[in-house]
Amino acid sequence: MFDKLMQAQQQAGEIKKRLDAIIVTGNAEGGKITVTATANKAIQSVVIDDDLFKESDKEQLEELLVIAINKAMDAAENVSQAEMAASAKAMFGNLGGLF
Repeated sequence: MFDKLMQAQQQAGEIKKRLDAIIVTGNAEGGKITVTATANKAIQSVVIDDDLFKESDKEQLEELLVIAINKAMDAAENVSQAEMAASAKAMFGNLGGLF
């Protein structure tokens, strides 16, 4: 039992490293705002097209930024869930199709 726990902890560390290396993006306004993050949900960069500053007011920019961030976080969550499911399946087998 203790071996399984140690194996699970080691595997969790490996998954975290893999997720840190996977980059996801979220876009808004046709790519005029792009948020880049890791699959561990750490934002790496935010790029806003200069023209958007001229075309939008503060509230619009804030709303678009929230949209782009949420899209990046959703993408990160999807990748994270897929990695965790694959890890669980590898560790515990299919268990009757549960994973």
